[in-house]
Amino acid sequence: MTGQRRHVTQRPDGQWADTAEHAERAAGLYPTQAAAQAAATERLENRAGGGEVVIHRPGGQIRNSNTINRLDPNPPRDTRH
Repeated sequence: MTGQRRHVTQRPDGQWADTAEHAERAAGLYPTQAAAQAAATERLENRAGGGEVVIHRPGGQIRNSNTINRLDPNPPRDTRH
C-alpha cells in the first residue's frame, strides 16, 4: 500500500503521539513534537512507498505536512521549509 499518512498529535497527558491514519492506537509516544515528527518520518522512510507526515498543533489544527517519497528519484522541491 502506498501513500500512507501518519499524524503527529498531542495527547491530553501532554505527550506527543505518532499515529497511522485510521489507527486506534499510537505507534509511539514522545515527550516532544519534534521527536514524534522524527519517528513518523523515519517510519515512512523505511516503507517502500513513503507517505505523508501531518503535524498538528496542540489544539488539533493541522500545522504543516511533509511528503516522504522514496520511489521518486526527483521529488518536487519543498517550498514551505
